[in-house]
This record gives sequence, C-alpha cells and structure tokens, in this order.
Amino acid sequence: MTEKIIILSDGRSRPPLIPATLVPATGELRDGLARPLHDLRISITDRCNFRCVYCMPKDVFDKDYQYLPHSSLLTFEEITRIARQFVAHGVEKIRLTGGEPLLRKNIEKLIAMLAELRTVHGKPLDLTLTTNGSLLARKAQSLKDAGLNRVTVSLDAMDDATFRAMNDVDFAVADVLHGIDTAHAVGLGPIKVNMVVKAGTNEQEILPMARHFKGTPHILRFIEFMDVGASNGWNMQDVIPSAEIVRRIGAELPLVPVDPNYTGETAARWRYVDGGGEIGAISSVTQAFCKDCSRARLSTEGKLYTCLFATRGHDLRALLRAGHNDAELSGAIAAIWQGRSDRYSELRTVNTDGLARAGERRVEMSYIGG
Repeated sequence: MTEKIIILSDGRSRPPLIPATLVPATGELRDGLARPLHDLRISITDRCNFRCVYCMPKDVFDKDYQYLPHSSLLTFEEITRIARQFVAHGVEKIRLTGGEPLLRKNIEKLIAMLAELRTVHGKPLDLTLTTNGSLLARKAQSLKDAGLNRVTVSLDAMDDATFRAMNDVDFAVADVLHGIDTAHAVGLGPIKVNMVVKAGTNEQEILPMARHFKGTPHILRFIEFMDVGASNGWNMQDVIPSAEIVRRIGAELPLVPVDPNYTGETAARWRYVDGGGEIGAISSVTQAFCKDCSRARLSTEGKLYTCLFATRGHDLRALLRAGHNDAELSGAIAAIWQGRSDRYSELRTVNTDGLARAGERRVEMSYIGG
C-alpha cells in the first residue's frame, strides 16, 4: 500500500517579520503585481460533517483522523482583531468558510463582531458564508439576525443518488434545498449555489441543475474540479472545462455573457436570454484569473495564505499570542501582501505537482477554505 501524506496544518510556517518602519494603513495596499487586497476568506473550523470526494474523502478523513485541538483555533476575538487590520488595508468583503463553518459553536457571536467593522470608506462589510447547507435551515434566522448578508451553498447534483455518493454521508438533496429556501425567506441573499463538476461523476447533472435554478432568485455557479491539496486524487482528465459547461447549457437554454460585478470576481457571468436569471463559471484550471486575484485566506489556526494553492503560510497567530500590538500586526500583513507574486493557476501544467517545490505539498482546501 502506498502511504498517503496529507498536509492539513502547515507545520513549516513561521511568524512573519515585522517591518522596521511601520507605515499606517491607507486602504490602498497593492501586491507585487499591483493587485489590491479586496477579499478575506476566513476558515473557522477544519471539521466537516460531509466527506465530499473532491475535498475531504473518507479514506483520508476517517473516524481516526486527528483534527486541530480547540486551543489551536483562533478565538473570535483574535479573528476580529486580524480582520480589522485587513479592513484597514482595503478589504471590503469577508467570507467565513471551513470545513463546514456552521459546525463552529456560537458562530453568530463572531458574525456580530465582524458586522461591526467598517471599510475605509465607512461602509459595512459584505459579510458572507459558504456552507454545505446541512445546518442552514435551523441556523438561517440567527445568522441573519447576527448581521450576515449572504450565503453560498454547495450542491453538486439534483439527482439524490449522485449527490449522496458525492457527499458520502448519505445526505439528501431535499434537505439542502430546504436550507436554501429557508435562507432566502429570512433575507440571506442573493444566494449562490456552487456545483463542483467532476468528469464521469456528476457531469450529467449540469443541465438538471441549470433547469432547476433557472427562473429563481439564486445564482448557480459551476466550478471546475481543482487540484487543491493532495487528498482528492486530482487529474486533468477529471476536469470539464467551463467553456464546455456553458456550451451544454446554452444549447438548450440560450445564454449571453455579462460583465463582472467588480475586478477580480472569480466567476465569469452569463445570463439567460429569456430573462430567467444568471449562472457563473469558475475556471481556475482552464482560464486562470490570477492577474486580478485580490483574495487572502486566513486558516483555522491563524496562518495567512496568499494563494489557494499555497504550500506554506505566515503565522499571524504567533504574533497575536506573543503580544504584538495592532500597528505591528498591520505592518506584517502589509509586508506579506506587498511581497506577494502568486499566480499558480497561470503557471499550471498537466503535471501540477511539478509546480510545488521538491518535498512540499499544497495544503488542503478544508484547512484554508475554498
């Protein structure tokens, strides 16, 4: 048997250096390729109650898998303190991810704390959350009351057997749809529904998903199967290019392209010609969008990653717990972003492992979020 080595927690990270000269945040931070800092994605738990085959396959994340101890996780106060520094540098959107973020106890308290933050222009943040939908129906109202704006829900098929096989915990499509309906009813919208498409697994569900969500207020987005981490057995042959997905849908339900909402938006937008809503296509494999990437990611235990496909992060938690002040924390974040030159997807080849340094593997999506 071949031994599987899965890097969930990045043990090689070190605390970032604090610049000798601390420059006040202006909200205009740029990286080495002149990309701004606009989005912060925060993973608040490494645990999930699904075992999706493309993210946390059961043969790796089994009943004996050792998750991070609670003491390693950032507290809500630590998350908010870090988020405040990012907002001062220009972040306008914060997305809470996981694992499954609704498994984090008292998540409403964190949402309320983040909802009090204001952008450099004095506006409320765009505060969102990505969920598998399993707990959404029971939590939707409390999330909205706490200050959450929107949710994105993962759903990979309309066919129940296909979906149960993909989540691998026998969770039903109807329960996810109930969560979506409940979230919409309490005002957590517009809701985005994400479908990861894997060739030979659920590609037959592309049109049924499009038909179901056409004419609803929800935005269905198709995501190419990505080579994140080392546990999902990624192969280029498993990728259905987004152009092919759009072609299949458009052949039955005519589409026209739509301009992005903002520079750096991950999904290319298409709307139905008859006015029945829109879809999105996230093409990080076949049509890389690195040149406009404005996203930073904070892991469950406080490590900053400047790319979804990173092999190592920067340990902000160590700075917090060593007693450094906000100005020092802000300066360290600025230095990291200014030194950023990541463009993994633009450099991707069929042999994606060749892009990692010898002996290094990318961290798992369940650790830093999607």
